[in-house]
Amino acid sequence: MGSSGFSFKLADHPKLPKGKTVAVVVLDGWGEAKPDQYNCISVADTPTMDSLKQGAPERWRLVKAHGTAVGLPTEDDMGNSEVGHNALGAGRIYAQGAKLVDLALASGKIYEGEGFKYINECFENGTLHLIGLLSDGGVHSRLDQLLLLLKGCSEHNAKRIRVHILTDGRDVLDGSSVGFVETLENELAKLRERGVDAQIASGGGRMYVTMDRYENDWDVVKRGWDAQVLGEAPYKFRSALEAVKKLREEPKANDQYLPPFVIVDENGKPVGPIFDGDAVVTFNFRADRMSMVAQALEYESFDKFDRVRFPKIRYAGMLQYDGELKLPSHYLVSPPEIERTSGEYLVHNGVRTFACSETVKFGHVTFFWNGNRSGYFNSELEEYVEIPSDSGITFNVQPKMKALEIAEKTRDAILSRKFDQVRVNLPNGDMVGHTGDIGATVVACKAADDAVKMILDAIEQVGGIYVVTADHGNAEDMVKRNKTGQPLLDKNGNIQILTSHTLQPVPIAIGGPGLAPGVQFRKDVPTGGLANVAATVMNLHGFEAPSDYEPTLIEVVDN
Repeated sequence: MGSSGFSFKLADHPKLPKGKTVAVVVLDGWGEAKPDQYNCISVADTPTMDSLKQGAPERWRLVKAHGTAVGLPTEDDMGNSEVGHNALGAGRIYAQGAKLVDLALASGKIYEGEGFKYINECFENGTLHLIGLLSDGGVHSRLDQLLLLLKGCSEHNAKRIRVHILTDGRDVLDGSSVGFVETLENELAKLRERGVDAQIASGGGRMYVTMDRYENDWDVVKRGWDAQVLGEAPYKFRSALEAVKKLREEPKANDQYLPPFVIVDENGKPVGPIFDGDAVVTFNFRADRMSMVAQALEYESFDKFDRVRFPKIRYAGMLQYDGELKLPSHYLVSPPEIERTSGEYLVHNGVRTFACSETVKFGHVTFFWNGNRSGYFNSELEEYVEIPSDSGITFNVQPKMKALEIAEKTRDAILSRKFDQVRVNLPNGDMVGHTGDIGATVVACKAADDAVKMILDAIEQVGGIYVVTADHGNAEDMVKRNKTGQPLLDKNGNIQILTSHTLQPVPIAIGGPGLAPGVQFRKDVPTGGLANVAATVMNLHGFEAPSDYEPTLIEVVDN
């Protein structure tokens, strides 16, 4: 019985046996696109993934991994690892991230919530500071949401507002920062006309200032803290537009890596440090690159770097960034309530589970898979193994990452016969793809393919079943393209590298000696997405999925 007297008992599948070891392998950032020189997956030597695709056609297909299929607002919204693993694990589609924020802004609910009431108390005498990524990329934040929030806050009595911008160049074109700053400045000018003292106070590039993740490099957060809170930075400018234009003139300058700067008045004084009595909102909706700065803003005791001073502020995130740490404790928009995930059901039905990845994606096969919930459902039936990721280097330096180690641990778990499900994430395609290094990404894809082979070989030995899929695209297209699909060139005639995720579908393949004869992908779920995978996996364990889950992708035909 669950906590509310709810029964997690699953019905037996009428045609599929229990007791087979099922390996669920998620290739991160591995979409399906036409082969060309910028498709690192097709360029790479990937015999294992090729053989799955070229094998039985009824055991390989594509599923959607972006947009509405994973709870995002539109089909122009690329998927990401968090919403992807939420969908894979939950078996249902929940409104996510940007969509939750859109709904709260459109309905005005955001201004009625506890989080807004909490910061609102500072508006009378303090400054409202908004910190986040200035971009329309839709992965971490969206410019239109920031503009709506500025308007709404000013209508709810914010008299003095300071915006601390982080330039993108990763999810959007490098150089687009200039246009985004112009758009923001125009809106702030309108607010000033209405008597609101509103201006940009500081800035820097997202990969060098504030937006580190997984405690990779706290110096990144410190550079942001110094500029945003202390008003100290190596560069000082009278306007953000001047700052971004000037800093982009440096050789090799890139929006992702702009150095920190502060805006100063005519006397050289910073216009917007953060002081006692101020309110602070981090307006990104995606969690992974906000939780470190959230710790610095929220925690009284904090030892990651010297904050110099810790102002008594009221801080809220756009969303709660870490459900386990309850961080931040105040947020403007409440998270989706994800319950009854497939992992919870299976453990309640005696399925012994092993999950493994390296640090950068370990949370995805555990926390996100389990509905934004940390820890075990039943520590006697589950084992989660985290392999430390390389730190202090960019991932293109060691593109094989920890794929081999993940595969070895998983192989050993399979051969131990102690587990009914082994679940892994191989991060290479995504993490190396994000660096924009095509050669390294090709190496990364081969490393992931080698890892898949090791896992499938182990499944072969124990007579098990495999499900190989992905969470979203990345490595399959490394170049920006025009409307007709031709690579875009910059003014020097060089191709424009694509470092972001994509809108491509992802493969899913099933097989293994334990797969019952007659199991094949159905033809009547053409628009299937990641959320359909959970019911599929439950079936392969010998269970029917709950009735409100997205339908399974498989059927059993009598031969």
